[in-house]
Amino acid sequence: MQKIAFVFPGQGSQKPGMLASLHEVYPEIGQTFEEASDVLSLDLWSIVSGNPEGLLDQTHITQPALLTASIAIWRVWAARGYAAPGILSGHSLGEYSALACAGVLSFPDAVRIVHQRGLYMQEAVPSGTGGMAAILGLEDSKVEEICQAVAGSSVVAPANYNSIGQTVIAGEKGAVERAMLACKDAGAKRALPLNVSVPSHCALMRDAAEKLAADLGNVKLSPARISVVQNVDGRIALTTDTIRENLLKQLYLPVQWVSCVRTLCENGYHMLVECGPGKVLGGLSKRIDPQIQTFATEDAESLADAAKSTA
Repeated sequence: MQKIAFVFPGQGSQKPGMLASLHEVYPEIGQTFEEASDVLSLDLWSIVSGNPEGLLDQTHITQPALLTASIAIWRVWAARGYAAPGILSGHSLGEYSALACAGVLSFPDAVRIVHQRGLYMQEAVPSGTGGMAAILGLEDSKVEEICQAVAGSSVVAPANYNSIGQTVIAGEKGAVERAMLACKDAGAKRALPLNVSVPSHCALMRDAAEKLAADLGNVKLSPARISVVQNVDGRIALTTDTIRENLLKQLYLPVQWVSCVRTLCENGYHMLVECGPGKVLGGLSKRIDPQIQTFATEDAESLADAAKSTA
C-alpha cells in the first residue's frame, strides 16, 4: 500500500458554490459549516453558496471559509474509514487546516484564529497600496536578485516558491510593478499581477504577525497526532513551540512550497490528496516531482475517485 499525504489549499482556491455537490451527499459538510458559523456569528454556508456582496473574497471571510471547507472534507473522509494519511501539509492558510486535522488546533480555535489573521492582514496594508504577482519561467535566484535591485526604499520580495519556475512576489504596488517589468526584461515567460486584497508573506505583514502573536499565545496547541510539514522551512514540526513560532513567521516570510513537497517525497509520500476546493496544489506538486500522483476532493465524484484510488 502506498503512503498517502494530505495537502490543504490556501487563498485563491475559493469560489462561490464550492462543495455544493458534497453538501448534497454528505451531512458532515453542513454540520461543519454550522459549527464555524456559530463561532463567527454569521451564516458561512450562505456566503460560500451565494457570495453576497463579494464577501467570499474578503480575506477575513475567505480564510475561515476555506479552512471550514477543508475540515468538512476531512471529516467526510475520516468518517468513512478511507485510507488514512501519514503526513500533512498546507499552503499558507492551508497550514492551519493541516494543523487542525492533526489535532494541534481545535476546530473552533482554528476558525477564530484565521478570521483574526485575515483582519490583521487587511489592517496591515491600506487597500490598493500592495500587490502580488506570479513570475513564470525565471530561476528563483534571479527573481530574488531583481527584487533586491528594484526595491529601493520600498518592499518587494518573493512570497511563494510555488513550483519549479513559478515564484510569486509581494510588496508595495509600485515596487511589484517594477519587479514585474524587470523580470520580463530578464527573460521571464510571464509576469502576472494577482487579484488579491493583501500582499501576503512579505515584510509588510510584520504588524499583522505582532497582533496575531497575542491570539496564538492564548490558544492551546496540542502535540500533532499526524506529522505536519510547515511552510517557512519545509520541515516536519516537532514541538508546539516551533509550530507557534512558524505560524507567526509564515505571515512575513515566503511559503517554501517546493521544499514542503520535496520533504513529503523524501519521506516516501508520492500520493497526494488535495483536501479542499480546487486542484491548484496538485498541479504545483506534479511540476515539483513528476512521480507524484494527485487526487482532488472538491466534488462528490472526485472525492469518490480519490477514496477508491488510495484504498
